[in-house]
Amino acid sequence: MDLAYTTEQDMLAESIQRFIATEYDLSNRKNLVASDLGYSAQHWQTFAELGWLGMSIPEAYGGLGGDLVDTMIMFEEFGKGLVLEPMHSSLVLFAGAIELAGSDEQKHQYLPALGAGELTGCLAYVEADEPTNFNFVSATAVKIEDHYLLNGTKSVVLNAASADFILISARTSGQATDADGISLFLVPSNTEGFSRKDYPTVDGLRASEVVLENVRVPASGLLGAEGAASQTLNTVINRGILAISAEAVGAMAVLYQSTIDYTKQRVQFDHPLSEFQVVKHRLTEMFIEYNLAKSLCMKATMLLNQNSEDAQRHIHALKFLIGKTSRFVGQNAVQLHGGMGMTEDLAIAHYFKRLMMIDATFGHTDIHLDAFVQ
Repeated sequence: MDLAYTTEQDMLAESIQRFIATEYDLSNRKNLVASDLGYSAQHWQTFAELGWLGMSIPEAYGGLGGDLVDTMIMFEEFGKGLVLEPMHSSLVLFAGAIELAGSDEQKHQYLPALGAGELTGCLAYVEADEPTNFNFVSATAVKIEDHYLLNGTKSVVLNAASADFILISARTSGQATDADGISLFLVPSNTEGFSRKDYPTVDGLRASEVVLENVRVPASGLLGAEGAASQTLNTVINRGILAISAEAVGAMAVLYQSTIDYTKQRVQFDHPLSEFQVVKHRLTEMFIEYNLAKSLCMKATMLLNQNSEDAQRHIHALKFLIGKTSRFVGQNAVQLHGGMGMTEDLAIAHYFKRLMMIDATFGHTDIHLDAFVQ
């Protein structure tokens, strides 16, 4: 397995690093968090112009045709900057599902516009009764002549407030816990009967509770075959886990380096904190845990990229390790910064909050540990 990046991939990482260094300091991020949109529309257009939005979109639909490794590189750098723009919900989940299951007509309709920054989308798949079971779908879709009527509620739909289209999982047959019988529907956010309750998440992002009351969707809004969306959801969620894991790796890299820099500057008893043996041990442990997570993230991404049979098990292992390592690195970074590590004025707290949200997304550590050992 070749772990070396290509010249183009190195250039991709460097371009994101330059953007974050000049445009995405903590003060700017706080202003974006407090804005009505929750991110920068100007940044979104810049992402499109730089080709980042089209990186994972096939060339046949106006994208660059990048693979999962390219996505991993992007999200690791986004994690270092705590980027707010809806790259994950719009491109990894929404565009990814269309690429996997959409008709050629749907791909031509949505993918070029996504890559050009002309529209955004998100995926509504979580339900409150069993939020960690992605095959639990009680929302219903009943076909009546040439359209479907959708009813139900979806929870924790990230970036729904700013999305132009919502990709919604609903049951067309079977019981709520069945894997079969789940379908996906493309629903414009201004559709009659579609309503939201928006709220901020602890890490500065936006989420919504989505309520569907006799939402009428034309048959052309069905993504893929009726009742066969379970495999699509599993694949796109695997990709989503890889993306946020890479983001967590980037965030942990900043926490680790920031903690080293701080302990070199902070003096106690006429010596920098970094000279104390117990602090050296703590920093070494942070370094080891971070590099374990980074290595497994690379391996799991490459295995899924190659459609390896062992990819699923590695993804479960990765999600478990990311949750465990994020907590360890984040808690130690906060502790070694002292009281300042808990304040909003220091970036440390913002990175730690984002890591805790990543741990909770797509199932926490215990769920993936159980799946790994089975």
